Amino acid sequence: MEEKDYTPEIFTLTDEEGNEQEFELMDIMEDNGTVYYALVPYTEDPDAMIEEDTELVVLKVGEENGEEFLATIDNDEEYERIGQLFIQRISEMLEGDEDEEESEA
Repeated sequence: MEEKDYTPEIFTLTDEEGNEQEFELMDIMEDNGTVYYALVPYTEDPDAMIEEDTELVVLKVGEENGEEFLATIDNDEEYERIGQLFIQRISEMLEGDEDEEESEA
């Protein structure tokens, strides 16, 4: 069986208190002209990420003075809607990966 070489895209984000944390990019999508990122806390052990109840962090791309940045979504309805879209997309991606593994076995 062939192993896929996977290199995660890691973002270091700083919260309001100045604490830094690393996140792994899971997906990016655009909705109504706004770009959104789905991230999960990064761990070097992918099995630990699967076993833990990992929280999906959804941020949107903002722009100020020509510079892009990731920002929280303040509107609860927007956050819920976009979060559900990401969960659906990521679930479909994971199901596709499982189907590929089963067909290769």
